[in-house]
Amino acid sequence: MPLPMLAPPWRLAAVLAVACLAACTTVPPARPAGTSDVLSGRLALRVEPVGSEVPRAVSAAFDLRGDSTAGTLGLSTPLGSMLAQARWSPAEVVLTTPRETRRFVNLDELTREALGESVPIEAWFDWLRGRPWPGAPSAPVEVAPSATSDSPAQGFRQLGWRVDLAQFPDGTIAATRESPAPVVTVRIRLDRS
Repeated sequence: MPLPMLAPPWRLAAVLAVACLAACTTVPPARPAGTSDVLSGRLALRVEPVGSEVPRAVSAAFDLRGDSTAGTLGLSTPLGSMLAQARWSPAEVVLTTPRETRRFVNLDELTREALGESVPIEAWFDWLRGRPWPGAPSAPVEVAPSATSDSPAQGFRQLGWRVDLAQFPDGTIAATRESPAPVVTVRIRLDRS
């Protein structure tokens, strides 16, 4: 979502502020995307500052449906108001907010525009199940021992991200992109039924 009058570091904060202020306007609920499997929970995304920039952060409830080729990702406030909905298929990639609907070439372009950084949403379907996405090469890595265990937990690297599965049994996944700058971290806590 372009905000030409704001500097890029403030883009995400401005998008969320506008969405939160639009309390009377909501995005229509997500339509199922070919599968009834739903991943939901809370996510926190942080973009570390570079130089004199300020850090950017967002947290929201999320609802992820479908798969890497066709799906939806809905983001909502703690009170349940929809902030934004991304939907994609081989035919289109669309971002809908309370203010507008925009089309993009691909999910990478959508996340770069909305968040200022690329986030591999197509891989989340597998990452949130504790495994690498089959659409790209991956390599196993050991990550720091968890607070409840002295042994290192396994994770993997994929698409330039380090995916930490140390707290996966508790429903938490952390993914960090360290290069290229800035560092981007996504922490996701899944709802458990």
